[in-house]
Amino acid sequence: MFDNLSNKLDRAFKTLKGQGSITEINVAQTIKEVRRALVDADVNYKVAKTVTDKIKDEAMGRDVLIAVSPGQLMVKIVHEELTELMGGEKQDINIKGDPAVILIAGLQGSGKTTFTGKLANFLKKQNRNVLVAACDVYRPAAIDQLKVLAEQVGVEVYSETDNKNPVEIAKNAIEYAKKNNKKVVIIDTAGRLAVDEAMMREIAEVKNAIKPTETLFVVDSMTGQDAVNTAKTFNERINFDGVVLTKLDGDSRGGAALSIRAVVEKPIKFISTGEKMEALDLFYPDRMAQRILGMGDVISLVERAQQTFDEDEARRINQKIRKNQFNFDDFLSQLEQIKKMGDIKDLVSMIPGVGKAMKDVEIDENAFKPIEAIIKSMTKEERANPDIISGSRRNRIAKGSGTSIQQVNNLMKQFNDMRKMMKNMNKLTGKGGALSKMKMFGK
Repeated sequence: MFDNLSNKLDRAFKTLKGQGSITEINVAQTIKEVRRALVDADVNYKVAKTVTDKIKDEAMGRDVLIAVSPGQLMVKIVHEELTELMGGEKQDINIKGDPAVILIAGLQGSGKTTFTGKLANFLKKQNRNVLVAACDVYRPAAIDQLKVLAEQVGVEVYSETDNKNPVEIAKNAIEYAKKNNKKVVIIDTAGRLAVDEAMMREIAEVKNAIKPTETLFVVDSMTGQDAVNTAKTFNERINFDGVVLTKLDGDSRGGAALSIRAVVEKPIKFISTGEKMEALDLFYPDRMAQRILGMGDVISLVERAQQTFDEDEARRINQKIRKNQFNFDDFLSQLEQIKKMGDIKDLVSMIPGVGKAMKDVEIDENAFKPIEAIIKSMTKEERANPDIISGSRRNRIAKGSGTSIQQVNNLMKQFNDMRKMMKNMNKLTGKGGALSKMKMFGK
């Protein structure tokens, strides 16, 4: 996500590296490169011009402090302006009401149904009783897809097999929710083309009939500037409350995220990456600006980890580490938790400096599969007591997992090294450990 834009902005800032001060000449050159980078990323030209003009005015009005280089100052100014361009502050969705009703709209293939499942999962984790309503009566297997996703996240689906009227289905779903103590109803509608008058009229009728507390427009960020134009057309018809950007893990140039807020004047509320139900984030303009500028986004990474990792499980693992009892069952459990956090490359991009350093490195999403196969080929006793895994056992495990003996040996070595490191940490931080004694001495 935003890789090309990040690289081009980084090259633009190099113009100011080594400069002793900000001048009209070196700023003009940098601004030209920044504008070119934005346009190449499919940002609306008028938006790109407006924001770079503001950056130029801001840069020329700032004095460079001794401790701050012109290049660093320019990065700070660009960060501020990109943040403002994308909305300034996070905007929450409105889930007031009994029940709150969220209407999902968008183009065909934009990822509405997948987002509906992700949003249901997101709200369920906030201890809200969620119902999803299947109102896509046109696409074959749309209802089945929604049911599969809903089952994954553990929420109920309302559907009507013989009814082909989405207005009636939506109204009936809300009535069902009231009778069954559902606090949030998410209405998944059919994808439609902005040029299809009948379909556009239908989504407007659905909205008028159910009067949702929140209407979200889902847009495929890979469609670039077309996404902005489509959002504008939809907004004129249904006056939505916020935008959801999907497929940000694809070959997106980023223009939709940077332009849509300025052109449509509606906030981006969620960003979605990948197919995993946990891969949904609230949209923070300042954090996105940091990621675009290669500064990472540690806060979002920590928040996603907190949402994914089970607290009781974390405490259990921590106790086993302290007792030097960490085994392959625990290791497998941790792998499963990490996989739930989302796309690996997306996670790496949130770590300051790492995303930029690994921009040309291909990260295999299936990298965990051989490790899982090896562990699952162990007996219950072997997983619980890794020390008993002898040479003959390793041969059996390699054959059973479809891997090589070298891969099994590498995993065993890495696992043992990790356990040694955990043991040493316990010596330092546990009762009677060096750090513990130092704290006592310091009292």
